[in-house]
Amino acid sequence: MRFGRISKAVGLAAAAALALSACATQGGGGNSTPEPSAKTGGTVTVAEVNGFTSFNPGTADNNVDINGRIGYATHSNFIYIDNKLNIVKNDKFGTYEKTSDDPLTVKYTIKEGVKWSDGAQVSAADMILSWASGSAYYDSDATTYFTTAADTSGLNLTDFPEIGDDGRTITLKYSKPFADWELAFGTAGNGGIDVPAHVVAKQAGLADADALVDLLKSIPRGAASGDAATLKKVADSWNTGFDAASLPADSSLYLSNGPFIVKDMVPDQSMTLVRNKDYNWGPIPNIDEVVVRYIGEAPAQVQALKNGEADIIAPQASADTLEQLKALPGVTVQTDKQLSYDHLDLNFTGVFAEQDVRTAFMLTVPRKDIVDKIVRKLDPEASPLDSQLFVPAQASYEETVKSNGSADYADVDIDKAKSLLAGKTPEVRIMYNKDNPNRVDAFSLIRESAEKAGFKIVDAGLPKDQWSKALGDGSYDASIFGWINSGVGVTGVPQIFKTGAGSNFNTFSSPEADKLMDELVVTTDKAKQDELQVKIDELIWKSSYGLPLFQAIGVDAHSDKVTGVQYMPNLTGVWWNMWEWSVK
Repeated sequence: MRFGRISKAVGLAAAAALALSACATQGGGGNSTPEPSAKTGGTVTVAEVNGFTSFNPGTADNNVDINGRIGYATHSNFIYIDNKLNIVKNDKFGTYEKTSDDPLTVKYTIKEGVKWSDGAQVSAADMILSWASGSAYYDSDATTYFTTAADTSGLNLTDFPEIGDDGRTITLKYSKPFADWELAFGTAGNGGIDVPAHVVAKQAGLADADALVDLLKSIPRGAASGDAATLKKVADSWNTGFDAASLPADSSLYLSNGPFIVKDMVPDQSMTLVRNKDYNWGPIPNIDEVVVRYIGEAPAQVQALKNGEADIIAPQASADTLEQLKALPGVTVQTDKQLSYDHLDLNFTGVFAEQDVRTAFMLTVPRKDIVDKIVRKLDPEASPLDSQLFVPAQASYEETVKSNGSADYADVDIDKAKSLLAGKTPEVRIMYNKDNPNRVDAFSLIRESAEKAGFKIVDAGLPKDQWSKALGDGSYDASIFGWINSGVGVTGVPQIFKTGAGSNFNTFSSPEADKLMDELVVTTDKAKQDELQVKIDELIWKSSYGLPLFQAIGVDAHSDKVTGVQYMPNLTGVWWNMWEWSVK
């Protein structure tokens, strides 16, 4: 479900969801209690690759790494994911309980006293809004209201939730089992309760959060009747009303219900978070302030760490970056495989509408050369990734590789590509992040090889603050980027690959795969989940979807004046335990 929303541009990868689960990590586990000796107070400066764009990271357009991380630091939720990929309950925020298996029924209660930073109680109305935006309950074939990045198939199995008399409780009843029911409301900053209902109500012209709930309750599934015009105002507020590159004049647009509150923003440069003094419903941070600097280039991040202008960095690293970091005195470097992979996707429209043209292009992609140039020095054992859904650390990887058809693209075959093109010279616009050196290198290698087969390659690369919003807009034919996910659950698969899904940017559609994905989200047996994903992986490859390139390697580094920084392979990165950071 929403937890599987993966951010679309994680310095190393974009975001939103492959079915990754168990990757080796280094660093400690999910201890949420600071060491007794940890110093309190002080400021930590973190460098992030991308610039902030929205206080609602759940929308398709703003599903970017930094938005989710700021959301994580400024919001709380029923759970968080630790760096061993365990689900950790936060009972101080609220509780959830499965009250029935048949039908699957789950009750959520937010603790009294959990507040937004304007003093309003976090309530059932906030959960109802989160449910509405993540369920596609009101959508029809003709109209989509909430443009969520998340997969909606899980919450779509529910009807309008039952609301408790206390105003802090809702109960969800599912029509079928749901594999990821425990993650239905995501985590803070990743599809959780990130947007306040009373603020959306005001923007939509409603009196208050109760009026918003009354509106949503009055409109049936598919918005077959009722006040659709006001529903659209609500959805428009959720979709775009919280977008901001500078600090809004209206403070209600950046309310917090978590450890930190946004204090200041300098467009294209930085933002500052300060401790939420009222917050006591989750792990309490040691530090008073976090300064976030937007530094896209790895050398500049390394220089900032060296100069003391940043305390924690997680650059888009190369082998040179790693060598530079290891040479710095007073710096701790952490590196390991990430729950992410770089990939080349081909649009199923335009020049690539014909499968033979897609297949021909895939046969020209020099995946081994790309791995050698970009990853090999960071990971001597790296090789091209041969699955869209698994990584080598998973038992099902070898099984899927045997049957999914990836062997057909193990080596470049220019002659076969030419044969499939039959004299045609298609023009292909390739979109990627021009400020990401690894993507630049991948593009250059692909262009050089593809042109040998007769393709005419157009450089459609965009700057780091523009490329992710171009995904799916039809301005290109192929794209090079990456996915990264939370490492738990399976609903990230339909989020990307199901027909019409929020993160299905190349319009891939397979009725057979859709049917398998529908089965996947209601399957609770892990072995059966893997079996279904092997079949889905094979269908993706057989469609000439595009190519996975390599599993990404994560690198972060921090000054030794900061303690408590622990490596995390998923989309939250080093922020996952920001409450444990301490300044010596």
